[in-house]
Amino acid sequence: MNLAGSAYALAQLAQGGEHASEHSFNPFVIGGFGLGVLFLLLFITTRFNRDR
Repeated sequence: MNLAGSAYALAQLAQGGEHASEHSFNPFVIGGFGLGVLFLLLFITTRFNRDR
């Protein structure tokens, strides 16, 4: 691979690659899922912490 080919490949990667539209997720869904996981961990932690 020459310098021009490498530069083109890096430019495509920086722009999101060739398949960027196939893997786009809604940020609200990701944030909601993360918040749900944190609430689940909080619930588990408070159930096992019987000292208080």
